Amino acid sequence: MEQGGRFQVGIVVRDLDAMVDFYEHLLGFEYLGDIELPAVLMKRFILGDAGLKLLAPDEAPSTTSAPGGPTESVSGIRYLTVEVPDVAETVSRCAAAGRSVPVPVFEFEPGVTVAIVEDPEGNWVELIQPH
Repeated sequence: MEQGGRFQVGIVVRDLDAMVDFYEHLLGFEYLGDIELPAVLMKRFILGDAGLKLLAPDEAPSTTSAPGGPTESVSGIRYLTVEVPDVAETVSRCAAAGRSVPVPVFEFEPGVTVAIVEDPEGNWVELIQPH
C-alpha cells in the first residue's frame, strides 16, 4: 500500500489568540498562514511532518470538549502527542504561562520522557522527548 501524506488535525477554538500563543510560542509550531473560509478563519501551523489547523468561527462555539483527557469516559479525540526536544523545559514554559500540567514529567520507558499539559481550552497535549 502506498503511503499517504502528512497527518493534520483541526481544532475549533473559542480564543484564537490564546491558542496561537500556546501552539506557536510555547510548543514551537511554525506558522504557515491563514485561510479565510466562509464564517471561519483558519490559522495553519506545522511541526515536523504534522499539520495543525486552528479554526475560529465568526460565532464562538457555545460548548466545549469534555475536560479530563483520556481519564474521562468520553469518546473522541482526547489528546494530541507532540515530540519536543526537552519535555522538562517545555513543561516549565507552559507552567510559567499559567497552563495546567495534569501529568508531570516522568520517564515512560528508559530514555523516553513524557508529560501532559493543557492548552488554553482544556485540550490535553502529551509531550514526548524521544531518545
